[in-house]
Amino acid sequence: MSNPQAIVDLTHEVKRLATSKISDINDINRETTFLALNALIEAARAGDAGKGFAVVANQVKHVSRRISEITTALNKDLAGSLSTLTQLGDSMIDRLRSHDGQRCADLALNMIDVIDRNLYERSCDVRWWATDSAVVECLAARDSADAAATAAHAAERLAVILDSYTVYRDLWVVDEHGAVIASGRHAQYPVRGQQVGETEWFKAAMKTKSGADYVATDVETLAPLRNAQVATYATAIREGGRANGRVLGVLVIFFDWAPQAGAVVKGVRLSEEEWSRTRCMIVDSSFRVIAASDDKGIFTERFRLQVEGKKTGYYQALDGTVVSFAATPGYETYRGLGWYGVICQKPLLHD
Repeated sequence: MSNPQAIVDLTHEVKRLATSKISDINDINRETTFLALNALIEAARAGDAGKGFAVVANQVKHVSRRISEITTALNKDLAGSLSTLTQLGDSMIDRLRSHDGQRCADLALNMIDVIDRNLYERSCDVRWWATDSAVVECLAARDSADAAATAAHAAERLAVILDSYTVYRDLWVVDEHGAVIASGRHAQYPVRGQQVGETEWFKAAMKTKSGADYVATDVETLAPLRNAQVATYATAIREGGRANGRVLGVLVIFFDWAPQAGAVVKGVRLSEEEWSRTRCMIVDSSFRVIAASDDKGIFTERFRLQVEGKKTGYYQALDGTVVSFAATPGYETYRGLGWYGVICQKPLLHD
């Protein structure tokens, strides 16, 4: 039997049976003693005719006393040893759960750290590509006779980037009025000419103080990208590509969230047996599930994580599931958005 919990549960059952049976023996022995006493009384009343019966009654009383001594010793030795054994077993299980909980908390931290490092690279990409000459020129020439040609050239450049960086759904160049004037996958996502000036990422990107700044948003499904799950990054495109140049518009990039995040939550290093009872997730700052190893509840489930002000830790839910978690640590200039890596592991089933 390889299941520690089953062994401990069996120990508890043996203790229960031993205690119950010793109690039954004591009950029967008390009845026997009572019958022996009654027999002695009746033998005394019978006088000489009852003397032989009195001998038997005394012997029964003696046997009953010996049984009482044995059950008392048995209760002291066996039940006491079983109590110690069950306490040791419970302590062992607690230590195992603590070990597993801490290990899963470490794995949850590793999971969210991989996400952070990945998203940090996205923040670098958007700031770098915003200085690309084709991207800058298509906005600088917005009101010139070359506007159409420069926009087409920018779209070609965005398409080249998308071919090299397969983690993106699309890249858009948006002018200062909020109109999309170039995109990398117009044939697939015909967004040119659409107005996005009311989006939070556009307004925030237009207000960035320098080319070192960027905007990151929580994951969402985006209708213009056929409801793809994306993480949006945006920054201002500045005159001359200079860090402090005048703002001309916005570059926005859409990280293809579902396949990338899915690979992370499904790639946690767990054994086959552990995977049969484990669920790995990424939840956002409002505890909305945004990635899950079982592909369930994404964007619809709120996982009420009990963090109690801690950055990392674990706890046992009412059903015995050990919930381990770790908050986003951020990476370099990417501070994170308050997300958590979460690993839920159900207890082993009894063999």
